[in-house]
Amino acid sequence: MNSQPWILLSEGDNVAVATAAIAAGATVANGVVTRDKIDPGHKFAIQDIATGMPVVKYGQAIGRTTADVKAGDHVHSHNLHFENDRLAATANSAPEAATAADKARTFMGFRRTDGRAATRNYIGIIASVNCSTTVCRAIAEEANRTLLPHYDGIDGFVPIVHDQGCGMSSTGDGMQTLHRTLAGYTRHVNFGGVLMIGLGCEVNQLTLYGQSGAGASKRHFNIQDAGGSRRAVALAMGVLKEIAEEVGQARREPISISEIIVGLQCGGSDGFSGITANPALGAAADLLAAAGGTAILSETSEIYGAEHLLRSRAVSDSVAAKLDEKIDWWEKYVAMHGASLDNNPSPGNKRGGLTTILEKSLGAVAKGGRSPLTAVYSYAERVTDHGLVFMDTPGYDPVSATGQVAGGANMIAFTTGRGSCFGSRPAPSFKLSSNSALYRSMEEDMDIDCGTIATGEATISGKGREIFELIIEIASGKKTKSETFGYGDNEFVPWHLGATL
Repeated sequence: MNSQPWILLSEGDNVAVATAAIAAGATVANGVVTRDKIDPGHKFAIQDIATGMPVVKYGQAIGRTTADVKAGDHVHSHNLHFENDRLAATANSAPEAATAADKARTFMGFRRTDGRAATRNYIGIIASVNCSTTVCRAIAEEANRTLLPHYDGIDGFVPIVHDQGCGMSSTGDGMQTLHRTLAGYTRHVNFGGVLMIGLGCEVNQLTLYGQSGAGASKRHFNIQDAGGSRRAVALAMGVLKEIAEEVGQARREPISISEIIVGLQCGGSDGFSGITANPALGAAADLLAAAGGTAILSETSEIYGAEHLLRSRAVSDSVAAKLDEKIDWWEKYVAMHGASLDNNPSPGNKRGGLTTILEKSLGAVAKGGRSPLTAVYSYAERVTDHGLVFMDTPGYDPVSATGQVAGGANMIAFTTGRGSCFGSRPAPSFKLSSNSALYRSMEEDMDIDCGTIATGEATISGKGREIFELIIEIASGKKTKSETFGYGDNEFVPWHLGATL
């Protein structure tokens, strides 16, 4: 157990982080006496910092002071503001080492006919347009009620519905992004079969997805051609029974963990996220990458300010240049809408101790561990490289995770400090709490408590190993807490780009 209620994260920092409430007048790091009450997850100065000087945490600038700060002062939004500073990336320490035994590990997964490996065996009912969402939900509900009990090998029928598909241009960024996302779900490895439902007159026509004649496991039709909503549901039951006969034959078998693809997410972050849950997930990602698996880091607007640390780990100049292009696009995108990337920290983030996007990003990027960056992908682009890769997505969790799943993630790992609740079927999602108070209050939603790192009961390396083992168990069929509750039918949210016409 830590005998002191604070952590100094890097030798060059001029602030420390409280791990428990600290009263004003307490003697803390470097013999400093606190001048304010410091809440858990919040920062206090360990030396005087003059107006306009950088505040340094994790060995990196997180902003500049707006007033003179005395040693022992609470450092937060009242005396710290965003400024686009970057300190030089220091040499990267070696990633978490995987043993020969780690690299030989297997999970019990489903081997598809095209050679890919699945962690679940669902059947998807996918809407091409918002107009078919109600029918898709009705189909899934009826199939789960009447068909699922007859097929032990099928995990469920999943409605994938959204609010797009019409009232938009048939060309341009908006349509291209929606099409890429839906195409990614129609071929997702965790869907043993897919039925896609359209209305019939929408911009996003079913013929764009090329499923005609694709075999029993991939089918589609339009509600207008079926003769209406109720007839569409009845028609779907016959089609799904044929699909289920094929999909229900799948059985789990040993598969190398090199075929696990984990999307890394964080939401409802707090001052502990970058100290406990995120670096612990990063340690697990390092182990997976070393074993040949894939970890997808995303949320471009939430790595802003720390992108130079990722860039320094790129395996080639071309990979680094692709990351630079994504950052440049985001700066122009938010400026076009009169916004700032520093608007990203939410009120909940700030109550938890985070102040600027730079501080949030330095913690968020820790989810990616210390492995080399092997590739950079566009939103919902199919991921084919192994190791640590980056996918360009917004920071908004459902949109970001939707892109990762469309790209092929067969699992989502989600850290939280405030208590996000989330699922992303067909990919199982598990939750990591950054502090133990959250784990105790929401244990029914949290799969692992990473707060024990802050108290000294666990190490980042040890907790990373625990997460790594859980990844293998979930890939083999263990239900996560979000799956047990039933999350995952309402979190499909494709990135909405382009004009609504």
